[in-house]
Order: sequence, then structure tokens, then C-alpha cells
Amino acid sequence: MAETDHKGCMTVVEAGRKGGETVRNERGREFYKTIGRKGGATVKAERGRAFYVEIGKKGGDRVKATRGPNFYEEIGRKGGQKVKKLIEEGKRAAKEAAAKEAHAKEQSSEAPVQSAERADQ
Repeated sequence: MAETDHKGCMTVVEAGRKGGETVRNERGREFYKTIGRKGGATVKAERGRAFYVEIGKKGGDRVKATRGPNFYEEIGRKGGQKVKKLIEEGKRAAKEAAAKEAHAKEQSSEAPVQSAERADQ
């Protein structure tokens, strides 16, 4: 049997990846966001909101069947922990900003007193 020359051939997956990378490099990531929004708007106009409800339910049922109901508990707990952490970081940042602002006000109110003291001397 003669060997066939596959030099320069690529699989469909390789060709798709190469094409996608070329488009990304030429047009940027924003291009994909734009065409995704356009596609979503077209589907919504053609099929309506009920279509998204239906596919969302199918997707949720599929995840439940694949990963089990405990998966939702786990990701819910992780999400809650993340939100709690973000709230704590926000409160801490707000306290630090307030402390800096108070310190700046304190410094600015002391400056005229020091100038007045020097003038008296």
C-alpha cells in the first residue's frame, strides 16, 4: 500500500482554531461580543423570550442529571462566600477612605494654626 502525503493537511478542528485566532487577532475580542449580541437579539426577535426559558430549563436539567443536585448547593455556597468577601472588602475600603479623609481634614485645619503661631513669634 502506498503512503499518502498528508503534508500541509489539517483537521477541521485545527482549521477552525486557526481561523478563530486569525479573526481574534485582526478584529479583537470586542468583535465577538458584538456579533454575540446581534445573534442573541435576532434569536430573541425570531423565537421570543419563551425560547430562552425553555433552553435554560433544558440546560439546568442536564447539569442536574450530570452533576447532581448537590452541585447547586456547592456553587450557591461558593457564590455566597464570594459576595460576603466582597462586601467585607468594600466596607474595609470605605473605612480606610473615611480615615484618610478625616486625616487630611485634620492636617488642613492644623496648617493655619501653625502659620498663625509662627506669625506671633
